[in-house]
Amino acid sequence: MGFLDKLKKKFTAEEPTETEVIEAEAEIEQVVESQTLMQEAPVAPELEQSDRSDANRYLSGLSKTKTSFTQKLKNLARGFKGVDADFLEELMIVLLEADLGIDTAEKLIKQVEKRSEKEKATSMQEVTDILFEEMQILYNSFTDVPFVKNEDGPTVILMVGVNGSGKTTTTAKLANMFKADGKSVMVTAADTFRAGAVDQLKRWADRIGVDCVEGKAQADPASVIVDGARFAKEHHNDIMIADTAGRLQNKVNLMNELKKIHKVIDKEIPGQPAAVWLVIDATTGQNGISQAKEFMAATNVTGVILTKLDGSAKGGIVLAIRNMLGLPVKYVGLGEGVDDLRPFDIDTFLYGIMGDINA
Repeated sequence: MGFLDKLKKKFTAEEPTETEVIEAEAEIEQVVESQTLMQEAPVAPELEQSDRSDANRYLSGLSKTKTSFTQKLKNLARGFKGVDADFLEELMIVLLEADLGIDTAEKLIKQVEKRSEKEKATSMQEVTDILFEEMQILYNSFTDVPFVKNEDGPTVILMVGVNGSGKTTTTAKLANMFKADGKSVMVTAADTFRAGAVDQLKRWADRIGVDCVEGKAQADPASVIVDGARFAKEHHNDIMIADTAGRLQNKVNLMNELKKIHKVIDKEIPGQPAAVWLVIDATTGQNGISQAKEFMAATNVTGVILTKLDGSAKGGIVLAIRNMLGLPVKYVGLGEGVDDLRPFDIDTFLYGIMGDINA
């Protein structure tokens, strides 16, 4: 069974074939006979309903990327004669048009060429299988900074990103997600320099039913953060999500501001923030990579939230971020609804863009 077939099976409710049932029963009998386990043989868990729901959201939200990417691969398949220089050049163009960036695309092309020769791939279906599996391998080849919950007080998440990226809205959607998961959440509106940002987050907070600590226009963001941290401690909140200013006009000022924010958070709630998540608008393409580098130079970014992915046909930015920056994509925006911010999973993403690629 090829990689794409396995991926499809993972996210669909297809019944196992007779051969698969026989193989599974044989494996269980072997475990029982060997008596190497003192407990009942484990059974592979079924896909949770929430996982299927996320898969369906990905299918819908990634429709533009799926349509564009799969159609271009199908066009390549029509003239496929083998994995030669001409084919690899055309595949490179397809990857670049999906916004993977030169470095990431070249890395995948080299692996496709190497494995196609080693595995004697003679069909476009086999090559496509290799390509998608290499995308998964590339994404999973990095080690992430773990998100550790604060056991002694509020867990603080710092949101950074340029104006227009959807940072403030994403802050609210995250709060709503954590609240739905049973957490006590509050938000801090420290983006005091953008006109309307504080009011925007306050309206969102009222809508989703969480507390919001706000500062006056042009107030010092760090002082607002202090107020938010103290509120979170006094009200025994599990999580505080802080929306910060997103100005890149002066890197030195940005760096100093973020350092100050880190310092005051750690003073109020030792060991925090637990995470610094950078919000990037997927429709900005490779410019988002440049933005990320600026913020990474200013603070310890631990993850990326990719917004407006449903509005882009260039979902390859996910792999570019991973390869170029080494950062995990924590969540993706797949629509405008409050519930359309979803946890990112590479397998679900690949399933969302594969479509009927081998049909």
